[in-house]
Amino acid sequence: MTLLPGPVHLRQVRTGNLQTLLLALLDGPASRAELAQRTGLTKATVASLAEPLLRQRILTEDPVLNTGRGRPSRPLRFSSDAPVAIGAEINVRHLGVTVQRLDGSTVSEQRLDIDNRHRDADELIEPLAELVRAAITESEADVLGVGLAVPGIVHDGTVVHAPNVPGLTGIRIGDRLAAALGEPTVAVDNEANLAALAHVWPHRLAGDDFVYVSGDVAIGAGIVLGGDLFRGASGFAGELGHVIIERGGRACSCGSHGCVEQYAGLDAIFTAAATPGLDALRAALHRGDTRSRSAVNCAGSALGTALVSLINVCDIATVVLGGSYATFFDDLAPGVRAELGTGVLATARRPVTLAVSPLGRDAVARGAAALITRRGCLEPELLLAQGPPVAAP
Repeated sequence: MTLLPGPVHLRQVRTGNLQTLLLALLDGPASRAELAQRTGLTKATVASLAEPLLRQRILTEDPVLNTGRGRPSRPLRFSSDAPVAIGAEINVRHLGVTVQRLDGSTVSEQRLDIDNRHRDADELIEPLAELVRAAITESEADVLGVGLAVPGIVHDGTVVHAPNVPGLTGIRIGDRLAAALGEPTVAVDNEANLAALAHVWPHRLAGDDFVYVSGDVAIGAGIVLGGDLFRGASGFAGELGHVIIERGGRACSCGSHGCVEQYAGLDAIFTAAATPGLDALRAALHRGDTRSRSAVNCAGSALGTALVSLINVCDIATVVLGGSYATFFDDLAPGVRAELGTGVLATARRPVTLAVSPLGRDAVARGAAALITRRGCLEPELLLAQGPPVAAP
Protein backbone atom coordinates (compact mmCIF):
# COMPACT_ATOMS: atom_id res chain seq x y z
CA MET A 1 0.00 0.00 0.00
CA THR A 2 1.34 3.43 -0.95
CA LEU A 3 0.95 6.06 1.74
CA LEU A 4 0.00 9.53 0.56
CA PRO A 5 1.88 12.46 2.03
CA GLY A 6 0.11 13.90 5.07
CA PRO A 7 -0.73 17.53 5.86
CA VAL A 8 2.42 18.01 7.96
CA HIS A 9 4.64 16.79 5.16
CA LEU A 10 2.88 18.97 2.61
CA ARG A 11 3.28 22.02 4.85
CA GLN A 12 6.99 21.26 5.21
CA VAL A 13 7.37 20.98 1.45
CA ARG A 14 5.54 24.26 0.88
CA THR A 15 7.61 26.02 3.55
CA GLY A 16 10.78 24.71 1.94
CA ASN A 17 9.63 25.94 -1.47
CA LEU A 18 8.74 29.37 -0.06
CA GLN A 19 12.19 29.59 1.49
CA THR A 20 13.77 28.64 -1.83
CA LEU A 21 11.79 31.33 -3.64
CA LEU A 22 12.67 34.07 -1.14
CA LEU A 23 16.35 33.15 -1.22
CA ALA A 24 16.31 33.29 -5.02
CA LEU A 25 14.86 36.79 -4.93
CA LEU A 26 17.83 37.98 -2.86
CA ASP A 27 19.79 37.75 -6.11
CA GLY A 28 17.52 40.41 -7.62
CA PRO A 29 14.13 40.85 -9.27
CA ALA A 30 13.05 38.15 -11.70
CA SER A 31 10.03 36.97 -13.63
CA ARG A 32 8.20 33.84 -12.60
CA ALA A 33 9.87 31.97 -15.48
CA GLU A 34 13.32 33.19 -14.40
CA LEU A 35 12.60 32.22 -10.81
CA ALA A 36 11.61 28.76 -11.95
CA GLN A 37 15.03 28.48 -13.64
CA ARG A 38 16.85 29.81 -10.56
CA THR A 39 15.11 27.48 -8.14
CA GLY A 40 14.36 24.37 -10.14
CA LEU A 41 10.69 24.71 -9.25
CA THR A 42 7.96 24.59 -11.88
CA LYS A 43 6.43 27.83 -13.16
CA ALA A 44 3.09 26.76 -11.72
CA THR A 45 4.67 26.21 -8.29
CA VAL A 46 6.40 29.60 -8.39
CA ALA A 47 3.12 31.29 -9.36
CA SER A 48 1.28 29.52 -6.52
CA LEU A 49 3.93 30.46 -3.97
CA ALA A 50 4.08 34.07 -5.11
CA GLU A 51 0.35 34.68 -4.79
CA PRO A 52 0.10 34.95 -0.96
CA LEU A 53 3.38 36.86 -0.84
CA LEU A 54 1.96 39.40 -3.29
CA ARG A 55 -1.36 39.56 -1.46
CA GLN A 56 0.39 40.37 1.82
CA ARG A 57 2.72 42.86 0.11
CA ILE A 58 5.86 40.92 0.95
CA LEU A 59 6.54 40.87 -2.77
CA THR A 60 5.49 43.28 -5.48
CA GLU A 61 5.38 43.18 -9.28
CA ASP A 62 7.30 45.55 -11.51
CA PRO A 63 5.63 47.02 -14.59
CA VAL A 64 5.31 44.74 -17.60
CA LEU A 65 8.70 44.09 -19.20
CA ASN A 66 8.68 43.30 -22.92
CA THR A 67 11.96 41.70 -23.95
CA GLY A 68 10.79 41.03 -27.51
CA ARG A 69 10.83 37.28 -26.89
CA GLY A 70 7.71 35.41 -25.84
CA ARG A 71 5.05 36.83 -23.56
CA PRO A 72 5.80 40.06 -21.67
CA SER A 73 6.75 39.40 -18.03
CA ARG A 74 6.26 41.21 -14.73
CA PRO A 75 9.37 40.78 -12.55
CA LEU A 76 8.85 40.04 -8.87
CA ARG A 77 10.84 41.76 -6.15
CA PHE A 78 10.68 42.37 -2.42
CA SER A 79 8.12 45.06 -1.67
CA SER A 80 8.99 48.35 -0.01
CA ASP A 81 5.69 47.89 1.90
CA ALA A 82 6.85 44.64 3.51
CA PRO A 83 7.62 44.55 7.24
CA VAL A 84 11.06 45.91 8.13
CA ALA A 85 13.76 44.69 10.48
CA ILE A 86 15.25 46.87 13.19
CA GLY A 87 18.91 46.46 14.05
CA ALA A 88 20.03 48.10 17.31
CA GLU A 89 23.56 48.40 18.68
CA ILE A 90 24.99 49.14 22.11
CA ASN A 91 28.64 50.07 21.67
CA VAL A 92 31.12 51.29 24.24
CA ARG A 93 31.04 54.80 22.73
CA HIS A 94 27.74 54.98 20.87
CA LEU A 95 24.25 53.65 20.28
CA GLY A 96 23.05 52.88 16.78
CA VAL A 97 19.88 51.82 14.98
CA THR A 98 19.29 50.75 11.40
CA VAL A 99 16.08 49.88 9.56
CA GLN A 100 16.35 47.32 6.78
CA ARG A 101 14.04 45.73 4.24
CA LEU A 102 13.92 41.99 3.61
CA ASP A 103 16.37 42.27 0.72
CA GLY A 104 18.95 43.92 2.99
CA SER A 105 18.51 47.44 1.62
CA THR A 106 18.76 50.16 4.23
CA VAL A 107 15.78 52.41 4.94
CA SER A 108 17.45 54.60 7.57
CA GLU A 109 20.33 54.71 10.04
CA GLN A 110 20.77 56.69 13.23
CA ARG A 111 23.72 56.97 15.58
CA LEU A 112 24.10 58.63 18.97
CA ASP A 113 27.63 59.21 20.26
CA ILE A 114 27.50 58.52 23.98
CA ASP A 115 29.92 56.98 26.50
CA ASN A 116 28.27 53.82 27.84
CA ARG A 117 31.09 52.44 29.96
CA HIS A 118 29.56 53.46 33.29
CA ARG A 119 25.86 53.24 32.46
CA ASP A 120 23.58 50.64 33.99
CA ALA A 121 21.00 48.70 32.00
CA ASP A 122 18.17 51.20 32.58
CA GLU A 123 20.37 54.11 31.52
CA LEU A 124 21.23 52.23 28.34
CA ILE A 125 17.69 51.15 27.48
CA GLU A 126 16.06 54.59 27.71
CA PRO A 127 18.03 56.36 24.93
CA LEU A 128 18.23 53.20 22.82
CA ALA A 129 14.47 52.65 22.92
CA GLU A 130 13.98 56.28 21.97
CA LEU A 131 16.22 55.80 18.91
CA VAL A 132 14.35 52.65 17.91
CA ARG A 133 10.93 54.27 18.30
CA ALA A 134 12.04 57.22 16.17
CA ALA A 135 13.34 54.84 13.48
CA ILE A 136 10.06 52.88 13.45
CA THR A 137 8.04 56.08 13.15
CA GLU A 138 10.22 57.33 10.31
CA SER A 139 9.98 54.04 8.40
CA GLU A 140 6.14 54.05 8.49
CA ALA A 141 6.22 50.25 8.18
CA ASP A 142 5.24 47.21 10.21
CA VAL A 143 8.13 45.71 12.20
CA LEU A 144 9.15 42.12 11.55
CA GLY A 145 11.42 42.06 14.59
CA VAL A 146 14.27 43.69 16.48
CA GLY A 147 17.86 42.48 16.70
CA LEU A 148 20.30 43.84 19.29
CA ALA A 149 24.11 43.78 19.22
CA VAL A 150 26.04 44.11 22.46
CA PRO A 151 29.78 44.35 23.26
CA GLY A 152 29.88 41.17 25.28
CA ILE A 153 29.31 37.43 25.33
CA VAL A 154 25.68 36.35 25.18
CA HIS A 155 24.40 32.96 26.35
CA ASP A 156 20.70 32.05 26.24
CA GLY A 157 19.73 35.72 26.07
CA THR A 158 21.85 36.80 29.04
CA VAL A 159 24.96 38.96 28.69
CA VAL A 160 27.42 36.88 30.71
CA HIS A 161 30.56 38.97 30.17
CA ALA A 162 30.86 42.60 29.07
CA PRO A 163 34.06 44.03 30.60
CA ASN A 164 33.88 47.35 28.74
CA VAL A 165 30.19 47.98 29.54
CA PRO A 166 29.84 46.18 32.89
CA GLY A 167 26.29 47.45 33.34
CA LEU A 168 25.23 44.82 30.81
CA THR A 169 26.75 41.85 32.64
CA GLY A 170 24.18 39.43 34.01
CA ILE A 171 21.32 41.28 32.31
CA ARG A 172 18.77 39.95 29.83
CA ILE A 173 19.05 43.19 27.93
CA GLY A 174 16.90 41.97 25.04
CA ASP A 175 13.99 41.43 27.43
CA ARG A 176 14.46 44.94 28.82
CA LEU A 177 14.39 46.47 25.34
CA ALA A 178 11.40 44.36 24.29
CA ALA A 179 9.45 45.57 27.33
CA ALA A 180 10.35 49.20 26.60
CA LEU A 181 9.23 48.87 22.97
CA GLY A 182 6.19 46.69 23.50
CA GLU A 183 7.72 44.02 21.26
CA PRO A 184 7.29 40.30 22.05
CA THR A 185 11.01 39.50 21.80
CA VAL A 186 14.34 41.06 20.88
CA ALA A 187 17.07 38.78 19.50
CA VAL A 188 20.47 39.49 21.10
CA ASP A 189 23.99 38.52 20.05
CA ASN A 190 27.59 39.66 20.29
CA GLU A 191 28.53 42.68 18.18
CA ALA A 192 31.42 41.03 16.32
CA ASN A 193 29.30 37.99 15.48
CA LEU A 194 26.60 40.21 14.04
CA ALA A 195 29.08 42.34 12.09
CA ALA A 196 30.39 39.11 10.57
CA LEU A 197 26.81 38.06 9.78
CA ALA A 198 26.34 41.32 7.86
CA HIS A 199 29.13 40.12 5.55
CA VAL A 200 27.30 36.84 4.93
CA TRP A 201 23.63 37.87 4.77
CA PRO A 202 22.01 38.70 2.43
CA HIS A 203 25.16 38.56 0.26
CA ARG A 204 28.60 37.02 0.70
CA LEU A 205 30.96 39.99 0.90
CA ALA A 206 34.09 38.15 2.06
CA GLY A 207 33.71 34.56 0.88
CA ASP A 208 32.74 31.49 2.90
CA ASP A 209 35.65 31.45 5.37
CA PHE A 210 36.96 34.56 7.09
CA VAL A 211 37.47 36.28 10.41
CA TYR A 212 35.92 39.68 10.88
CA VAL A 213 37.74 41.86 13.41
CA SER A 214 35.78 44.66 15.04
CA GLY A 215 38.12 47.38 16.24
CA ASP A 216 36.93 49.96 18.77
CA VAL A 217 37.65 50.29 22.48
CA ALA A 218 37.11 46.55 22.59
CA ILE A 219 38.38 44.13 19.96
CA GLY A 220 36.10 41.29 18.94
CA ALA A 221 36.16 38.73 16.18
CA GLY A 222 33.39 36.98 14.29
CA ILE A 223 34.60 33.72 12.78
CA VAL A 224 32.82 32.42 9.68
CA LEU A 225 33.48 28.88 8.47
CA GLY A 226 31.64 27.43 5.50
CA GLY A 227 29.36 30.47 5.41
CA ASP A 228 28.18 29.95 9.01
CA LEU A 229 29.16 31.72 12.21
CA PHE A 230 31.39 29.67 14.50
CA ARG A 231 30.31 30.39 18.07
CA GLY A 232 32.05 27.65 20.04
CA ALA A 233 30.43 25.30 22.55
CA SER A 234 29.13 28.10 24.79
CA GLY A 235 29.20 31.11 22.48
CA PHE A 236 32.57 32.36 23.72
CA ALA A 237 34.41 32.00 20.39
CA GLY A 238 35.90 35.14 18.88
CA GLU A 239 37.18 36.95 21.99
CA LEU A 240 40.26 38.07 20.09
CA GLY A 241 40.72 41.17 22.25
CA HIS A 242 41.67 38.99 25.20
CA VAL A 243 44.32 36.92 23.47
CA ILE A 244 47.46 37.50 25.56
CA ILE A 245 50.37 38.82 23.52
CA GLU A 246 52.60 39.91 26.42
CA ARG A 247 52.84 37.71 29.49
CA GLY A 248 52.56 39.90 32.57
CA GLY A 249 51.84 42.94 30.39
CA ARG A 250 49.34 45.76 30.79
CA ALA A 251 46.36 45.18 33.07
CA CYS A 252 43.09 44.55 31.21
CA SER A 253 39.48 45.19 32.23
CA CYS A 254 38.86 41.44 31.94
CA GLY A 255 41.17 40.86 34.94
CA SER A 256 44.07 39.46 32.95
CA HIS A 257 47.31 41.08 31.75
CA GLY A 258 48.85 41.56 28.33
CA CYS A 259 45.62 41.28 26.28
CA VAL A 260 45.90 42.60 22.73
CA GLU A 261 43.07 45.03 23.47
CA GLN A 262 45.46 46.97 25.70
CA TYR A 263 47.83 47.49 22.78
CA ALA A 264 45.57 47.72 19.74
CA GLY A 265 42.25 48.96 21.11
CA LEU A 266 41.26 52.55 20.38
CA ASP A 267 42.01 53.84 23.87
CA ALA A 268 45.52 52.40 23.69
CA ILE A 269 46.07 53.98 20.27
CA PHE A 270 44.73 57.37 21.39
CA THR A 271 47.03 57.35 24.40
CA ALA A 272 50.10 56.40 22.39
CA ALA A 273 49.28 58.95 19.69
CA ALA A 274 48.35 61.70 22.18
CA THR A 275 45.08 62.31 20.32
CA PRO A 276 41.72 62.83 22.07
CA GLY A 277 39.59 60.76 19.71
CA LEU A 278 39.12 59.07 16.36
CA ASP A 279 38.65 62.23 14.30
CA ALA A 280 41.80 63.76 15.78
CA LEU A 281 43.74 60.56 15.14
CA ARG A 282 42.67 60.43 11.50
CA ALA A 283 43.56 64.10 11.03
CA ALA A 284 46.99 63.51 12.54
CA LEU A 285 47.59 60.52 10.30
CA HIS A 286 46.49 62.54 7.27
CA ARG A 287 49.03 65.26 7.94
CA GLY A 288 51.79 62.70 8.55
CA ASP A 289 52.22 63.10 12.30
CA THR A 290 55.05 60.73 13.24
CA ARG A 291 53.78 59.96 16.75
CA SER A 292 50.35 58.96 15.45
CA ARG A 293 51.84 56.86 12.67
CA SER A 294 54.10 55.08 15.15
CA ALA A 295 51.16 54.43 17.51
CA VAL A 296 49.03 52.95 14.73
CA ASN A 297 51.91 50.86 13.37
CA CYS A 298 52.57 49.42 16.85
CA ALA A 299 48.87 48.68 17.21
CA GLY A 300 48.90 46.92 13.84
CA SER A 301 51.82 44.76 14.94
CA ALA A 302 50.04 43.86 18.18
CA LEU A 303 46.83 43.01 16.35
CA GLY A 304 48.76 40.98 13.77
CA THR A 305 50.43 39.00 16.56
CA ALA A 306 47.05 37.99 17.99
CA LEU A 307 45.69 37.17 14.53
CA VAL A 308 48.65 34.89 13.80
CA SER A 309 47.60 32.63 16.68
CA LEU A 310 43.97 32.60 15.53
CA ILE A 311 44.86 31.85 11.91
CA ASN A 312 47.34 29.12 12.79
CA VAL A 313 44.63 27.40 14.84
CA CYS A 314 41.68 27.91 12.46
CA ASP A 315 43.49 27.99 9.07
CA ILE A 316 41.50 30.95 7.76
CA ALA A 317 42.76 32.72 4.65
CA THR A 318 40.89 36.06 4.90
CA VAL A 319 40.85 38.73 7.59
CA VAL A 320 38.36 41.62 7.36
CA LEU A 321 38.99 44.70 9.48
CA GLY A 322 35.90 46.69 10.41
CA GLY A 323 34.54 49.07 12.99
CA SER A 324 36.85 52.02 13.59
CA TYR A 325 39.73 50.05 12.07
CA ALA A 326 38.05 50.51 8.71
CA THR A 327 38.43 54.29 8.99
CA PHE A 328 42.26 54.17 9.15
CA PHE A 329 42.82 50.80 7.47
CA ASP A 330 45.59 52.02 5.13
CA ASP A 331 47.69 53.15 8.10
CA LEU A 332 46.97 50.08 10.25
CA ALA A 333 47.34 47.39 7.60
CA PRO A 334 51.16 47.45 7.10
CA GLY A 335 51.83 46.51 10.73
CA VAL A 336 49.23 43.73 10.60
CA ARG A 337 50.53 42.37 7.29
CA ALA A 338 54.11 42.29 8.54
CA GLU A 339 53.15 39.96 11.40
CA LEU A 340 50.90 37.79 9.23
CA GLY A 341 53.63 37.43 6.64
CA THR A 342 56.16 36.05 9.13
CA GLY A 343 53.97 34.29 11.68
CA VAL A 344 51.30 32.39 9.73
CA LEU A 345 52.59 28.88 9.02
CA ALA A 346 50.59 28.45 5.80
CA THR A 347 51.61 31.77 4.28
CA ALA A 348 54.15 30.28 1.86
CA ARG A 349 51.46 28.07 0.32
CA ARG A 350 48.48 30.38 0.79
CA PRO A 351 48.98 34.04 1.69
CA VAL A 352 46.45 35.63 4.02
CA THR A 353 44.20 38.27 2.48
CA LEU A 354 43.75 41.37 4.63
CA ALA A 355 40.76 43.45 3.57
CA VAL A 356 38.78 46.43 4.81
CA SER A 357 35.08 45.95 5.50
CA PRO A 358 32.90 47.55 2.79
CA LEU A 359 30.35 48.22 5.54
CA GLY A 360 32.69 50.26 7.74
CA ARG A 361 31.24 51.21 11.12
CA ASP A 362 27.69 50.29 10.03
CA ALA A 363 28.32 46.54 10.00
CA VAL A 364 27.21 45.84 13.58
CA ALA A 365 23.73 47.40 13.40
CA ARG A 366 23.21 45.95 9.92
CA GLY A 367 24.13 42.52 11.25
CA ALA A 368 21.60 42.94 14.06
CA ALA A 369 18.94 43.67 11.42
CA ALA A 370 20.20 40.70 9.39
CA LEU A 371 19.32 38.43 12.32
CA ILE A 372 15.71 39.33 11.65
CA THR A 373 15.65 39.44 7.83
CA ARG A 374 17.49 36.11 7.68
CA ARG A 375 14.96 34.52 10.01
CA GLY A 376 12.13 35.95 7.91
CA CYS A 377 13.47 34.39 4.71
CA LEU A 378 14.41 31.06 6.31
CA GLU A 379 11.13 30.82 8.23
CA PRO A 380 8.61 32.28 5.75
CA GLU A 381 5.65 31.23 7.88
CA LEU A 382 6.64 34.10 10.21
CA LEU A 383 6.16 36.54 7.34
CA LEU A 384 2.84 35.10 6.28
CA ALA A 385 1.58 35.00 9.87
CA GLN A 386 1.75 38.79 10.11
CA GLY A 387 -1.12 39.29 7.71
CA PRO A 388 -1.47 42.06 5.14
CA PRO A 389 -0.70 45.66 6.15
CA VAL A 390 -3.67 47.63 7.38
CA ALA A 391 -4.53 50.55 5.12
CA ALA A 392 -4.31 53.97 6.70
CA PRO A 393 -7.72 55.56 7.42
